[in-house]
Parts: sequence; structure tokens; C-alpha cells
Amino acid sequence: MLYRFAADAVLLLHLGFIVFVLLGGLLVAWKRHLLWLHLPAVVWGVFVELTGRLCPLTHWENRLQHLAGGAGYNTSFVEQYLLPVIYPSWLSVPTQYLLAAIVVLANLLTYGWLVWRWRRTAAPPS
Repeated sequence: MLYRFAADAVLLLHLGFIVFVLLGGLLVAWKRHLLWLHLPAVVWGVFVELTGRLCPLTHWENRLQHLAGGAGYNTSFVEQYLLPVIYPSWLSVPTQYLLAAIVVLANLLTYGWLVWRWRRTAAPPS
């Protein structure tokens, strides 16, 4: 049961990372120092999508699920509802390129807005 809990925790962490990569720029609007955490996360997310590599979190999830064996339930709430969101059945190489483009576009728009906002607030009054 402990391995299943750990696998679910890593899956939730993975989902959180994906959301952070996509929308973390909005957190940067709130706390500017998060920029140094968010930009490397975006680069990593795009790199993983474009190269087809597996994120280390995927390896940990698979290992912990394997160690969980047949203990407990067949599937957990997290596996039932979040696993298809993170690993949809329709995911393919062209789709991964599209997802990478969406991540880049979302972050370019967010950071474009942030730069505009920061410049506007830093401009001397006329």
C-alpha cells in the first residue's frame, strides 16, 4: 500500500509539474523570482515533448507501480482519473510536437504580457 501511495504522490507531482510548465508564468506575475524556476521547467518540458524522451518522474511512477504489485485496489482514484490526463491514449509524435508548440505559445504570450506589464510599471511618469 505504501508503494501505491508513493506512486500516486509522484503522479500528482508530475501533473503539478505539467501545469506549472504550462501556466507557471502566471505565478511569475505574482512572484518575479519564480522566473528562475519556471524558465528551466519550460525548457525541460519542451525538450521532453520534442525528443520523445521520458521524464524521470515517469520512470519513478512506473517503478513504484511495479513495486506496488497487486497490493490494495486494482486502480486508485489518481490512476483512474489523472493517468489518462497525463498519458492520453491519442498521444503520438505529431501530437507531442503540437503540445510542445502550445507550451511555447502559452509561455510566449504570458511572458510577453509580463514584460509589457513590467515595462509599463517601471516607466517614469510623464
